[in-house]
Amino acid sequence: MAESILLCFTGAESRIELDYNPTELEERLVKMVAKKSAYEESRQKRMEENKKRMEALNLHKLSQALKIPSPTKPSPMKRSKPRVVEKQVVVVRRSSRVANKPAPVFKEVVIDRVVIPRRISKPRNLSNRVYATDEARAKAMEKAEKLQSDLGSEHPIFIKSMLQSHVTGGFWLGLPVDFCRRSLPRRDGVVTLIDEDADEYQVIYLARKNGLSGGWKGFAVAHGLLDGDAVVFQLIKLTAYIS
Repeated sequence: MAESILLCFTGAESRIELDYNPTELEERLVKMVAKKSAYEESRQKRMEENKKRMEALNLHKLSQALKIPSPTKPSPMKRSKPRVVEKQVVVVRRSSRVANKPAPVFKEVVIDRVVIPRRISKPRNLSNRVYATDEARAKAMEKAEKLQSDLGSEHPIFIKSMLQSHVTGGFWLGLPVDFCRRSLPRRDGVVTLIDEDADEYQVIYLARKNGLSGGWKGFAVAHGLLDGDAVVFQLIKLTAYIS
């Protein structure tokens, strides 16, 4: 390694103080330069020997082979040609029975539409409905139970408390299921309701639904039945009731 020496002096006094000897310093510099030259010669000689060995072993070619090659441009994709479908004129196949007949002629015929009138239903007026209080319903039930007691149990008997669906809405009266099974026929039929004035009303009985349908509305309206009223039914014949 080369050394850097910086000398600073201004006369003989300085030489005496630093014990400076120019001859000795010059000899030291010569030895250093000679030593450096020998090192450089030796280094250069080793480099040349290594180069010859690499050439003998073809190492420089191997190093070039190990280098990553530059990416080549991909070849452009070949575009596939669209398939051309040839159109051919084909004779339409027809039945021999139709082919010999003349072509049909279509004429426009105007048809008058028949307008069917629709039934217009008016909304029901529910403002006139009367709803019974619990007290009034209980009082009517009490009177009906007293009447039932007076009539006795010789014939099948039951009490029905009226609801809005019985007297003002759907006019459908469901009867006790147990009573229907024991005392009424198993098929649909007509029963006769007889009131206290001996007036008769024909009513349709539906066995599967256990109730009175058509004709019950006429009986309810004729007697002015309202919500909360109690009606006593007693069977006197197979198809007749007293109510």
